This record gives sequence, C-alpha cells and structure tokens, in this order.
Amino acid sequence: MTKKRTRTNLVHGGTRRSQWGELSEAIYLTQGFAYDSAEQAEGRFANPSPDEFVYARYGNPTVRMFEERIALLEGAEDAFATASGMAAVNGALMSVLKAGDRVVSARALFGSCSYIVEEILTRFGVEIELVDGEDLSQWEKAVTPGTTAVFFESMSNPTLDIVDVAAVSALARKVGALTIVDNVFSTPVFSNAIEQGADLVVYSATKHIDGQGRALGGVILGSSELIRKKVETYMKHTGGAMSPFTAWIMLKGLETIDLRVRAQAASAETIAKALEGHKALTKVIYPGLASHPQNDLAMRQLGAGGTMLAFEIDGGKEATFRFMNALEVILISNNLGDAKSIATHPATTTHSRLTPEARARLNISDGLIRLSVGLEDADDLVEDLLAALDAV
Repeated sequence: MTKKRTRTNLVHGGTRRSQWGELSEAIYLTQGFAYDSAEQAEGRFANPSPDEFVYARYGNPTVRMFEERIALLEGAEDAFATASGMAAVNGALMSVLKAGDRVVSARALFGSCSYIVEEILTRFGVEIELVDGEDLSQWEKAVTPGTTAVFFESMSNPTLDIVDVAAVSALARKVGALTIVDNVFSTPVFSNAIEQGADLVVYSATKHIDGQGRALGGVILGSSELIRKKVETYMKHTGGAMSPFTAWIMLKGLETIDLRVRAQAASAETIAKALEGHKALTKVIYPGLASHPQNDLAMRQLGAGGTMLAFEIDGGKEATFRFMNALEVILISNNLGDAKSIATHPATTTHSRLTPEARARLNISDGLIRLSVGLEDADDLVEDLLAALDAV
C-alpha cells in the first residue's frame, strides 16, 4: 500500500513508538533532551532537524506526531504547532513580514485577527490595504507589484463570506506575494487550500481539530522551506510552541475529525433548511444553501457547506437576547467547532471591539447569531431553535 486514505492517516499518520510499543501515542512531557555525547549535541545544534530534538520550544516527539498527521490531512509538506490559534496567525504573518512590506487583507476578520493586521503590523511599519474579500475585483485592483502577502479567512467569521482561494492565490503569485489563509471555518476536512495555491494555512486547533472544547492550540502549514526556515525560526525564539500534552489531545481529536465534521456539516444543512424563510428571521446564511450568493464557489472550493451558519433575528438585540436565553440544548458561548452546539452574538462578544460603523460595514447587526453546529441529534437542534424563535 503506497498511499493511505484520509481516515487511515488520521489514525496512524506520524506515529512514533518508544521501545515499549505503546498503542496510544506517548506524551513526552519533557522540556529538554539528553545527548549520547558532546559531539551529538554539537551536531543537533549545527544541523537542526524536525526529527531530532534539543528543547521543547523547538520541537518535541509528541508535537511532531501531531504536525506530521495534520500535514497529511491538509496536503502540506510540513507544519509547526503553536500554543493557540492566534499564536499561529501572529506567527504566520510576523515570520514572513518586515517594516516596509505591504499586505492586502480581507476586511472581514475575527476580532483578534483584525487587531493583529490593523494594530500590530502597522505599528511595526507594515502597510495594510483592506478589501472586501468576496469581491474578486477588489483583490485584482489591490494586489499589485510590491505586495508582500495577502491574508484572508477562506470563510469569514461570522458572516460566512467565501474568498476564492485559487483566484486570489493566482493574483498573489503573479506579483511574487505569499498567500496566507486562515482556514478555521473551512476546516481541514473540507479544505484544499494548499492545492488551490495557498502558501501558508493557519488553523486554530482549539476548534474542530480538538473538537471537544478541551485545549487551546494552533498550527501553521505550508512548504518545508517556509515552515522550517521562516516559521520555525520565528516561533522557537518567541516562545509560541504547543505543549506536548496539548499535542496529544489534538492527536486524539484528529482520529475522529473526519467523522465529526462531516456529521456536523450534515446537521448544519438540515438546520439551515429548517430555518430558511422563518417569519422571525430576516435572513439565513449558510454556504450550502442554494440561496447563498457564493453557493457555487463553496461547492467548488469545499464540496460542502461547512459546520457553521448564521441568521439574523428581526427585532435587534432585545429580540435576539430573548431567543438566546430561550435555548435549552444549544449553549451560549464564543467558541466554535465543538461537539456541543454553540450560539454566539458577535456584536456583543467576538466583534464588540469594532465600532458600530465597522460592524455595519461587515453586516454584523445586533440581530445576527452565529451558530456552531455540534454532534447532537439534528432534529433536537431544530426543535430547540424553533421553540426559541417562538420566544421572539
């Protein structure tokens, strides 16, 4: 067997066993490593390898197993695991940028991503131009010679606008720019971002990769050249590495991610169809619906509508809070990608840092709900949502 299929790789990929032959991956809880000789220590520092270890901030056997396994799933040459999703976003950008560089970024970003792009990068002399990510003509106008990188969420948080990864990557490549994609909503199960032209792909492993709300983590994926010569160099010196115990949790998450995410996406589609046209809602946003303006792109790029949906309640914040407080199965939180379904009010939580004008431009109204669909029975979730809508 020369090439194993996805679910086999998710169970066995990257496994390295000790002399004890343990079945479950070992957790190597150590910050340092002993050498057989001074010459061996010298050699590891002179010619570093991701498969030889010197210090946990640089690499660790358990972490390396996770990196190799997620790289197999994403179709990337290599990966570097980080302490959180935001450490991954920061690391991916900061490792390849310097003062005077120019970045074209989608305007619709998660609040913390927006902070890094608009506050931190500009503080260090990086020029930023923002575009509406779903509008390819704006990318064509903005991605000009002298652009260093483009950055976007392939499916935006929370309004589920989709950026054409292949088209934007082609524009970036034409002017010698890197394409950096935050792929959290798309998930590594449905993503083909590397194949579609992305140079670096970023995930918050906290979300679907863990999938059960247990630990913070992140990962940056790309070519061996970028990961080992740019990303690793920056991350190991700035301290954003993933812990071995977290890596073990993420390995356990990867064993079931394909099953979980496909089940969640099927439930999300069922819910979206049940909610579409409801009298208490002004709109339902789900890329898997034919009514979504980018449904064709979603099917071409992902092959599925994903695990997330959004809808807008008629009546503003007061009516929306009545709806949320009436939910019985679905929880109120700001996480996503969990086994438990989660409702979020972006205007007062994840995107509350933005001005009302900025939220309006991103179509984040006081009535908008972001729903992360979990693993509960889809019929129970539909009943919970419809009963809560009655409270509106």
